[in-house]
Formats: sequence, C-alpha cells, structure tokens
Amino acid sequence: MPSINGQQVGSTGYGLMRMTWAPELPPQEQCFEAMNTALSRGANFFNAGEIYGTPEYNSMHLLRAYFTKYPEQAGKVVLGVKGGMKQGTLVPDGSEENVRRSVDECLRVLGGVKKIDVFECARVDPTVPVERTVGVLAGLVGEGKIGGIGLSEVDAETVRRAHKVHPIAAVEVELSLFDTHILQDGVARVCAELNIPIVAYSPLGRGILAGAFTSAAALPEGDFRKTLPKFQDEAMQQNIKLLNEVESLAKRKGVAPVQIALAWLLTLSERPGMPTIIPIPGGMTSAKVMQNLDAPRLTEAEMGEIDALLERHEIVGARY
Repeated sequence: MPSINGQQVGSTGYGLMRMTWAPELPPQEQCFEAMNTALSRGANFFNAGEIYGTPEYNSMHLLRAYFTKYPEQAGKVVLGVKGGMKQGTLVPDGSEENVRRSVDECLRVLGGVKKIDVFECARVDPTVPVERTVGVLAGLVGEGKIGGIGLSEVDAETVRRAHKVHPIAAVEVELSLFDTHILQDGVARVCAELNIPIVAYSPLGRGILAGAFTSAAALPEGDFRKTLPKFQDEAMQQNIKLLNEVESLAKRKGVAPVQIALAWLLTLSERPGMPTIIPIPGGMTSAKVMQNLDAPRLTEAEMGEIDALLERHEIVGARY
C-alpha cells in the first residue's frame, strides 16, 4: 500500500471538494453515506480544504459533523487539508500570519474531532519565498498542530527547494488523461527521485471523463469550468476526440470511461521511474464512489494504446 507521511493509505483517495463547493450542495446525510462507502472500500486518504466552500461552510464544517456522528471513523482517515489563502478568497498568502491563521481556523472548526495529518497551501504565494512558508509549517509540525507538510500546484524547482527545508509528505497537482503536464515539466520526475507521492486532483478531467458535459454551454451558470480554455467550443472540437477514444476503449473492456481514466493513473504509478500516484476522485453518492474504486489495472497493451491516442489527440487550450 502507498503511504503519506508514514501513514498507509489506499491506492485511490477521496476528494471532498464538491460536497461543499458546488452550485448545488448535496444533503449531509448523502455525503456521510458516500464517505462511509469510501472508507469501507479502502479510500482512507480524504482530501479537504478551507477553500472548499466559504468561511461559514467548508470541508472543515462537513468533517466536524461527520466525525461527530461517526467518531470511530476518525482514526481510520488520513486527512489532507488545503488552505493558506486569504480568508474567503482564492488569493494566496504565504505569510506567517496567514498560514497560522489558516491552520488555527481549520483546527477551530474541526473542534478536536479529527487532527490534520497533512496541511498544504493551495497555491504558492509569489511574494513570499516557499522556504519561508514551509518553515512556518515546519514550526506548526513541531507544535503538534499538523502532522506533515504538502505542496499544491508547484513546479519541480519549488518541490526541491521546499523539500530541503522540511520533508514534503505529498505534492498535489492536476493529473488526468485531459492534463498530463506534470509528466513533461519535471514534477513527476523530481517526486519520483525524492520519493514523494503525487496526489492527483481532477483525475477525471474536471468531470468531462465522467460524461458530466461535452461543452462549456452545458455547464450551469457560475460553474468555474465554464471559463476554462480547454472546454471552449474551438478547443473542444479537438479535445472531444480523446473522450471518444476513451469511451471506445471502455466499451471494449466492459467498464465505464471513469474507470479507464482512473485505471490509467493507477497503472502509470506502477511504471518504472514514476512516483506513487494517488488519484482523488470525488463522488457524491455511494454508487459513484464504488464505481470509482472499482477501476481495474490496465495491461501493457492497453497502456500502449492510451499512449498512442494521447499522442494523436493532444489536448489543446490553457489550463486556466
């Protein structure tokens, strides 16, 4: 089994973002059922965030309610929390004052029902050296407020610099069939070298590989994906070709496209020279969670087929 900060976790984790940060939030009881299902199937790394929602209701509030109702589950979960933004915004602030505020606020809302196993700033503050921010977090590890330090949305050089200050427990970055940039820009390579696991967020291509939509127009108003360049009409004419190929492979293999997308990541993780990759799909119902966690491994022939289709159908459009 893979591990994060010395704690064993399942090969697939569980992302909580959409439970508190979506146009329509699911009922808490539905969330609890999905969370219990994830744990029962071995997905014990939960990925949460102070930024997933509002200061009044975010992942911390959901987790407090969950662990209050199911206190026996707290010891089973390895909890990763993203924060470090100016409160109530998506503006990074890596200053000591704000990083401490963010950690203390998350702990306050959790109310002692669960410890933070790994804390990471959601984005690097360009005005504060990463060494300084990681140094603050290292102090918080020493104080027992957090268990370990993660990084999010960073380049390879930043990983190296941060790791020299304090061991990095995990690096969270976008990785899917619709976004393979870390395989080319050195992030995957340096994480493999330093034995740092990759936590792959948006492993289903922000929902497109789950069949959630095929054009930006199909997304509800207010959905941030509506603005992403790769989902605009001209780009989608090219990008939909990859989706069609994935659907074709899934049909031949007798599984859902999401299972192909997740199976690719899990099998990629086992290739020589690759870091451990832990995808964190969401799933707001037990049925969706079970489908995600039933992803098979792919054969070398199937991986070769996917390698070829990624070369034929390069995704176009900027990430943001």
